[in-house]
Amino acid sequence: MKMAPSTDQHARVIPGGFTVLSLRFSEDDSHAALHQLCVKEHRVRAESNANRPLDRTLFVLNVPPYCTESVMTDVFSRFGPVQSVELSEKPGASAASDSGVSSYFTSRRRQCFRVAYIVFKHASGVKAAKRHPVNTPLIISSTDRPVRTGIRKWIQQYSDSLIKASSLQQDVDQFMNNYDKQKEKEAERQKQEAEQQQEDEEGWVKVTKSSRGVKVRPHSETANERTLQKEKRKKERKELLNFYTWQHRNTQKEHIAELRKKFEEDKQRIAVLRAQRKFRPY
Repeated sequence: MKMAPSTDQHARVIPGGFTVLSLRFSEDDSHAALHQLCVKEHRVRAESNANRPLDRTLFVLNVPPYCTESVMTDVFSRFGPVQSVELSEKPGASAASDSGVSSYFTSRRRQCFRVAYIVFKHASGVKAAKRHPVNTPLIISSTDRPVRTGIRKWIQQYSDSLIKASSLQQDVDQFMNNYDKQKEKEAERQKQEAEQQQEDEEGWVKVTKSSRGVKVRPHSETANERTLQKEKRKKERKELLNFYTWQHRNTQKEHIAELRKKFEEDKQRIAVLRAQRKFRPY
């Protein structure tokens, strides 16, 4: 006996508070197995991330590798306007978007199942996605928004990996201009600090506080010469102290040797006296 397909048009909720959404690649794959996504409202209060507002963020598990940010935006736009989509290999805090590395040196993304954080412009988008019936699959690729696969996808990835020389040269020139401006500002700041901290005729220096909160002393010729003389006098005092120490030790050694010599002479004198006092009848 053949059973008729289920006509349940309600959302399916599984343990953990997740709602199951069915996913189909295209309308032509009506006989193919459906892929299932697990979604729930993002409610991690311990995470302080302004890019994931708690009332408008949908947390999605089991996202296929062929689903990019743009694909997820198109798929979930049916529930309401999407503000942003963030894909990650595992749940957790988002990586810093501004890492200071050029866009030309980004790491290659692994082809694996991922998690997604979908931020809607309105909180109603999250509620609509959670109420979506499991028997109504979401279509990824359609005639209006086709998703490339196979050889066409590889060709597109290769084309996107090529960098135009003009764009690269423009970014390099912009970086060098910013670097030159920064060096000029630093040189001007050091010049102003040196002018404010010039030594007067008596050798006094007016020490001011630098922009970084560190007291800076200008390296003028007079200051350098005074420092060298101070180090020289310190070295001479150390050498003189070492000489006195050696002289004192040498004097102590000579004194100990003299005492030992007198001790031996006294022993011999006592031995002679004892020999002279010995009784000898014959």
